[in-house]
Amino acid sequence: MKRGKKYQDAVKSYDKSKQYDAAEAVAIVKKNATAKFDETVEVHIRTGCDGRHADQQIRGAVVLPHGTGKTVRVLVFAKGAKADEATAAGADYVGGEELIPKIQNEGWLDFDVVVATPDMMSVVGRLGRVLGPKGLMPNPKAGTVTMDVTKAINDIKAGKIEYRLDKANIIHVPVGKASFSEADLADNFQALMDAIVKARPSTLKGTYLKNITITSTMGPGVRVNSVPYGM
Repeated sequence: MKRGKKYQDAVKSYDKSKQYDAAEAVAIVKKNATAKFDETVEVHIRTGCDGRHADQQIRGAVVLPHGTGKTVRVLVFAKGAKADEATAAGADYVGGEELIPKIQNEGWLDFDVVVATPDMMSVVGRLGRVLGPKGLMPNPKAGTVTMDVTKAINDIKAGKIEYRLDKANIIHVPVGKASFSEADLADNFQALMDAIVKARPSTLKGTYLKNITITSTMGPGVRVNSVPYGM
C-alpha cells in the first residue's frame, strides 16, 4: 500500500523499532496527527490469549476519565418505568418489540451503543445476527445489560468504552481525539491499561501483553513499552 508524503515524514520522525513510554508515545502520535479532521487516537494490544477458549476471553468496559471526544448515541431496550427512566437519563432512543422490524428489515442502525434491561434480552436476542457482528449486542460484562439504566447511560455518555478480543486475539479501542492534550490522552491510556491488566485470565500461561501500539486514524503506529504493565 502506497503511503502519502505526510505519512512517510511521520515515520521518519521517530524510531519505529523502539518501545517508548506511554507519555512519549502519546506525544509522537499527537504530533503526527496532521489530517484536516480531528483524528481518533487508538490503542491496539496484541495479547497472548487464545480467544477460542472461554476462560481466556477478555471483555469488559472502562470509563475514560476525559471521555472519547465522540458524541455517543445510545439505544435502550426497556419498558414501563424503566423506559421512562432511560428517556429521563438522556437515552437517544428508547423502545422495545416495535424496534425489531425497523432494525432487522429496514437496516436502521443510527446508534453506537445498545443497553437493555434483563427482561428485554429475549427481544434483543432476536437481533443477534444483526447486532452481534457489529459489536452492538448488550452484554452483562460490559454493563450494558442492567436494571440501572441511568448509570449505564451516564457512564456511556461520559466516555465509557468496551474492550474485547477480536479473532486475532487483539484488542482495539479508542482513547480520545488528537485535539486532546497529551496529559488527557495519557490519563485515558492509563485507565484503559489498568482495566486490561486486571482482566488478565487466571488460566493464561506465558506472556499476556505481547505488544502495545498507539496510533491516530491516519498516522503510523508507535510502540509502547509493555514492561510496566506486567507483560
